[in-house]
Amino acid sequence: MRRRSGPAAGLLALATATITALAAAPGAHAHAHAATPECTPVMCHVDVPPGTYNVTLTLGGAQAGSTSVTAETRRSLLTETPTAPGQRMRRTFTVDVREPEGEPTGPAGSPGLDLVVGGTSPELAAVRVTPAPGARKVVLVGDSTVCDQPGAPYAGWGQQLPQYLERGIAVANYADSGEGSQSVLDNPALFPAALARVRRGDLVLVQLAHNDKQTPAATYRANLATMVDQVRAKGGRPVLVTPIVRRWFNPDGTLDNGTALLVNGLGVDLPAEIRALAADADVPLIDLTALTKRRVEELGPQSSKALYLYDEKRDNTHTSVRGATEYAAFVNGELRAQGLIR
Repeated sequence: MRRRSGPAAGLLALATATITALAAAPGAHAHAHAATPECTPVMCHVDVPPGTYNVTLTLGGAQAGSTSVTAETRRSLLTETPTAPGQRMRRTFTVDVREPEGEPTGPAGSPGLDLVVGGTSPELAAVRVTPAPGARKVVLVGDSTVCDQPGAPYAGWGQQLPQYLERGIAVANYADSGEGSQSVLDNPALFPAALARVRRGDLVLVQLAHNDKQTPAATYRANLATMVDQVRAKGGRPVLVTPIVRRWFNPDGTLDNGTALLVNGLGVDLPAEIRALAADADVPLIDLTALTKRRVEELGPQSSKALYLYDEKRDNTHTSVRGATEYAAFVNGELRAQGLIR
């Protein structure tokens, strides 16, 4: 093996340290590889079966560092975090490992747990992975604005939510692109699979509207009510989430129109139906439509492009990493404000 100098050498040392730490984890076999001289991220793999696991990261090294970590299909665990020379910092997260690892109708991905270590100058001293079978879950049922998007520049808010949660709470994201309130019930890989994972005390967040373009109001309400009832029957706690807005401005700089606010082709105000059901069925509500509307209008027609994929794809529906991260922060804030998580 040739000796390397500069950033590539630091990444090679990081990979070696990671191998040692992972190999020492009880019952785990792991390997990692160094990034290329262009300092692409380091991949760590642990051979574990599906389940929930605590992942403890020890950051820092002899040099100043700035490290980020994602798990499985681009799920954000740790945003870029600086460490001073010689500093050590420990962070622990709880991760859901499942098959498929991303969208339920997408590719299976690789078995086990994959971690990608990135950042401008990654410094990771050790990784430890231990089973966490008693972890509480936040189960997500939704569409492409929520799901674990497989490739950049796309990102769903459910993909960014794990970074805000402490040890002991795992996000199990069963959101899937193109799904509506009927299709998630009909497909065994979607709501039925999510429901099978629910245990007493788990939260189940449901955000479905973007693809209910021709769903009558009564059908839409009935579909959501079915999910609420089935989650409650399993001992879980349903939470209804209104959809994120589309970035569709009026000339006056507001989003007060049916396209932006998810009024469907039959004239059904989908967020209003969700709000009404939440009130009638005494279900916690996260009004993400109102929260995202306020944020997009605050930024205005130009600056709000960065929240969506307007510049990349002329897309006013799907979010960028920045947009998904901000919207995940709204969800996290509401979960805490309503006492649903601590």
